[in-house]
This record gives sequence, C-alpha cells and structure tokens, in this order.
Amino acid sequence: MDDLLKFAIHCAKESGNIQKRYYEQNFTIHHKGEINLVTDVDYLCQERIMGFIKETFPDDEIISEEKTNTYDSTKNRWIIDPLDGTTNYAHGYPFFCTSVAYEKEGDIIVGAVYNPIFDELFYSKKGEGAYLNGNRINVSKIKGLKNALLSTGFPYDLVTNKNNNINHFIKFLYAAQAIRRDGSAALNLCYLACGRFDGFWELKLNPWDVAAGFLIVSESGGKITNFEGNPFDIYRDNIAASNGLIHKDMLEVLNGS
Repeated sequence: MDDLLKFAIHCAKESGNIQKRYYEQNFTIHHKGEINLVTDVDYLCQERIMGFIKETFPDDEIISEEKTNTYDSTKNRWIIDPLDGTTNYAHGYPFFCTSVAYEKEGDIIVGAVYNPIFDELFYSKKGEGAYLNGNRINVSKIKGLKNALLSTGFPYDLVTNKNNNINHFIKFLYAAQAIRRDGSAALNLCYLACGRFDGFWELKLNPWDVAAGFLIVSESGGKITNFEGNPFDIYRDNIAASNGLIHKDMLEVLNGS
C-alpha cells in the first residue's frame, strides 16, 4: 500500500479511537453558531492528526475544519475533518467519521474515511480503485430516480438564508424513491461509493467535508459534478454525485427541468 495512503489511514483510525473512547461519555459541547456545534473531541482528534502530519510531513499545508485556514497554491496539503457529524456525535447518534485526504499539485490522490462505531474504513488511491475494509467497492447499478435512494444535508444558516436546499429536497421527494438526511457528507459519499446510496447532492460544503469522499466515489465508478454538470471543485460549494446512471436526471431536478 502506498505510504501516503497508509499514513492517511493511520490518522483516520487514531482519530476514530479517540471518538470511541469518549463516545456517550462526558465531554464539553461548544457552539460556533446557533445550531453549529463543536466538541472537545473534535479538537482532540484534530490535534492528534495535525501532530502526526507536522512530525512526518512538516512542509505540507494542513486544512482542517476546526482551525483558521490559509491556502498556499504552491504547497501540497492534507485536508482533514477530524469529526464529520459532530451534531450526531454530541447526541449519541452513531453516524460520524474522520475524513483525511491528500492533495498534490491540485489533485486529490489519497483519501480515507473511518467510521469507528461500525469499524468501517473506506479508502482510495487515485487510479487504484476504492475499498471498504480491504474489499473493492463499486457504485450501484440503479437506473431511474424512482428507483433511487438519495442522500443530502442542509446548511447551518437554513433559517436565515433562502439558498438552503429545501427547494431541491422537496423536488427530489417527488422524483426519487426516498431520501435520507443523516448528517455526514463524508459518509454519505462513501455510502454512495459502495452502492448503499444511488445519489447525493448538497450545497455550502467545505473542502474537508468532501475531499476524501470525492476521490472514493470517483474511484468506485461514480460521477461527481457541480449542479450545472461541470467538473467538481472541492473549493466550490455545491456537489452532485451519483452512480452515473441517474446523474442526468438529478441535474434536471437541481436545475428545475
């Protein structure tokens, strides 16, 4: 296995061990906004991963959810979400993970996502496929939105901002078989990659939410674009992902056709 991928997996699993240790125990919950939470566990996981990176790859940049980020276009970087699904974690709902990706010269080349409660490790290296606990995974073969199980999420400012995904959600309620909204974009993308979901869309996401999942879906045979059907950019804020077979139908719904 590639050394970068081994390192990403190591970071994700170490973070997951911290999450398991404190899960449903006493920890402090802070508020970054009215409904946007962060816990002491987020910070512990971030510190552990950043410590590993600074020791092993001191020249690389680090982008992480719970820190002030600056972007240097000349540097390779690690993109981490130490605890994706913090609200779930804070409530004892077992759907959360750590996401670790590596960007080299503008390309995501390694990604690992670990759900410690179910001990599910999703990972990929560019050009070498996607895997779940060592087994190759592929997207579903579902055709047609009426046969498709989709997933999505909503931004934290949904009450104050009209660009809040509710309009798309309502349209897909009528167009798809069913929709799930379970609070972790990284895991949603991994579930798409292994065929549990057939499509995913969301807006107002950040690089750490999608970097690893983007690679894992791409390497599992899926398709990812923005809402207009153009190539997906992890630094832009909307994503449409699918098994490829329902992608055109999803974009039609997203664009009001």
